Amino acid sequence: MPGSTDNHIGTRVKIARNAAGLTQQELADFLAHTESWMANVEAGRMPLDRYSLITAIAERCDVDVVWLLGQPYRLQRNGGNLAHAHIPALRTGLRRAGLILSGHPGLAPQGLAVDPQTMRINSTRANQARQSANLPKVATLLPAMIEDLNTAILGNEGAARDGALRFMVDAARTARMCLNQLGYPDLAWVAAEVAAGAATQLDDPIVKAAVAWDRCGALLHQASLPETIAVAEAALRDLEPLAAARRPTEDALSLRGALHLRCAVAHARGSQGPDAWSRINAALEDADRLGPTFYDLGAHTVFGRGTVAVHAAEVGVEVGEPDTGLSTVRNVSVNDVPSKERRTHYRIDKARALRRMNRLPSAVSTLKEAASDAPYYVHADPMARALVSDLARVGVPSQAAALSSLIRNMELVH
Repeated sequence: MPGSTDNHIGTRVKIARNAAGLTQQELADFLAHTESWMANVEAGRMPLDRYSLITAIAERCDVDVVWLLGQPYRLQRNGGNLAHAHIPALRTGLRRAGLILSGHPGLAPQGLAVDPQTMRINSTRANQARQSANLPKVATLLPAMIEDLNTAILGNEGAARDGALRFMVDAARTARMCLNQLGYPDLAWVAAEVAAGAATQLDDPIVKAAVAWDRCGALLHQASLPETIAVAEAALRDLEPLAAARRPTEDALSLRGALHLRCAVAHARGSQGPDAWSRINAALEDADRLGPTFYDLGAHTVFGRGTVAVHAAEVGVEVGEPDTGLSTVRNVSVNDVPSKERRTHYRIDKARALRRMNRLPSAVSTLKEAASDAPYYVHADPMARALVSDLARVGVPSQAAALSSLIRNMELVH
C-alpha cells in the first residue's frame, strides 16, 4: 500500500485544526461536510483532491497551503534531485537581480558580459524547456542565465540595457513557473517581483500585463485568491483601452483572455462556480476573436482556444462539475496546444474529472499517459499525487500495473 499523500495531508489537517482550536465537527461544518467525512480525511481514508477544499481548510485554520500539501517533494527519480540542487544558486541570482533593479549602489558584475545573441539563445532554450514541462532542465539553465542578465543590466545603458531588461522579464517569469511547480512558492513570488521590477523600468503596458499574469500564478499557488483577482483586475483595466480598440493587437487580446483564465481558476478554487464560468466564457470570446489556430507562445501564456479548454477542465473539477469542464470548449483538440506543459496540466485535470465521474480506469490511463510524456511534472504535482493515492485506496484492478508504476515513481510507498 502506498504511503498516501492524502494521509500526509490528513495528518497536517489534524495538526492545523487542533492548533486553531476547532473540533472536527466545526471544521466539517465550515466545509459543508460531515464530521465522519472530516474524520476520514484526517485518517487518510478520504482524499483531499481539490484546491478549493485545501484552500478553505488553510484559510479557516490560518496555515499555509504549501505546508498542508507537504511541498516541496524531493523526488529521487527523473532528475528530481538535479532540479532542487540548483535552487540555492537561483535564489542568489534572483536576490541580486532585485537589488540591481532597485538601483542599490555599490553592486558590481560577478561574471563576464555576454552578447545579446547569446542572451537570446539562452532565453529560447529556457522557454523551450518550460513548454516541454522539463523542470529539471529549466532549473539547470536559469541560475547562470539570470546572473548573465544581472551583469548585462549593470554594464549597459539605453537600448542595450532595455534589451537585457526584457530578457530578465522573460527569465524571471520562467523561474516563477518552475519554482511554483517544484514547491517553492515564496521564491516564486520573488521571481515574479523581479519580473515586475524589470517591466516597470521598461514601462511597456503589454509586458506589465504579462508580468501581472505571472504574479497571479504565484498568488494562486499560495491560495491568495482575493489578491489574485485584484492583481488581474488591475491589469485588465490597464489593458482594456488596447483590447477594446477598433483594431486590437493580438498581444492585448490574448493577455486579456489569459488574465480572465487566472480569475476563473481563482473563483473556482474559492468555490464561486458562476463567476468562474463567466470568466471562462469571457476568455473564450477573446480566443474566438483570435482564431482557432492562434496560441501565444511569446507571452508564455500559450493563450488560445485549447488553453481555455485546459482551464475549463480545472474549473469543472474544483466546482464539482467535471463533465461540464471537459465539454465547455467545443471543437478543439488540446493535443494541438503547442506546449507540453499545458497539455500535461490538462491531462492531470482530465484524470481528476474522470475520477469524479467514476471512470476509474480512464483516470489511471490518462494520468499514466501524462506521466510518460512529462514524468517529473506529473510526479511532483500535488493533485496528481492526491489522485494516485485515492485511486490506490479504492483499487483499479484493470489498471493495476499502470497504477503501481505511478505509485512507485511518485515515491508514495514507505
